[in-house]
Amino acid sequence: MKPLDPVLVTHLFPDERVALLDVLRSFDAEQWERPTVCDGWSVGDVARHLLGDDLGRLSRERDAYTVYGFTASGPEAFESELLAFINAGNEAWVAATRRLSPAIVIDLLEWSGRETQAYFESLDLQAIGDPVTWAGPEPAPKWLDVAREYTERWHHQAQIREGAGVPLLTEARLFAPVLAAFVLGVPHAFRETEADEGTHVRLRIAGEAGGEWSLLRSDGRWTLGQPLDHDADAAVEIGEDAAWRLFTKGLTPQEAKGLATIEGDGRLAEQVLRTVSIIA
Repeated sequence: MKPLDPVLVTHLFPDERVALLDVLRSFDAEQWERPTVCDGWSVGDVARHLLGDDLGRLSRERDAYTVYGFTASGPEAFESELLAFINAGNEAWVAATRRLSPAIVIDLLEWSGRETQAYFESLDLQAIGDPVTWAGPEPAPKWLDVAREYTERWHHQAQIREGAGVPLLTEARLFAPVLAAFVLGVPHAFRETEADEGTHVRLRIAGEAGGEWSLLRSDGRWTLGQPLDHDADAAVEIGEDAAWRLFTKGLTPQEAKGLATIEGDGRLAEQVLRTVSIIA
């Protein structure tokens, strides 16, 4: 099976940030305070969270400032304790920055966008860094971490746009890399799924920003790659809007099943719909 190409997105961050700043500047006071799918967070709170993401990454990685670092009590508790640590930090940041005006938050996002862009451009994207936990526990190439950051920005901007009642950022040039990165979480979702050697699962995301991938069982593990030209043991087709919501827990697997076309082995097909491509 032909391997997938890296999902390279460094050149897309400036356009995504301009779109965010433009839409935030268009909001009136009422839109800024509207609720979002993030429990307890308004449109403005999600914008504040994005600012915190930028500043945290610059402090932690560019400036190597790790005073506020994370250490798990043991390997078995890593994922649950990391999630609790991240959630607590996010809530504290958003609560503290609610005193900032929309204009201040927007200006800071413009500045942090420039700074993070310069940092991303300085990276060797083929170098190996920390794991991207939703894609697996192994150290990951830097391009995957940068792609993860792009998906984080895109889907939080989607939450902002939906909360304020404006169209999502679904131009294929900006949206397709989000879906391509999210799909990299599928093998991790199958990590405990047993199947015969050579078992083939096909995923197709329908829409202009979508694509097609094959998941193959080989040497006792699951590998994602370019679509194979032979019949699949299980196949899933889902629309691009449902796909991003599924991968970010905006749809449950059962809800996504109602929106998907499934063929072949239902056990394997439904496992695709259990993919979560965020830390959650």
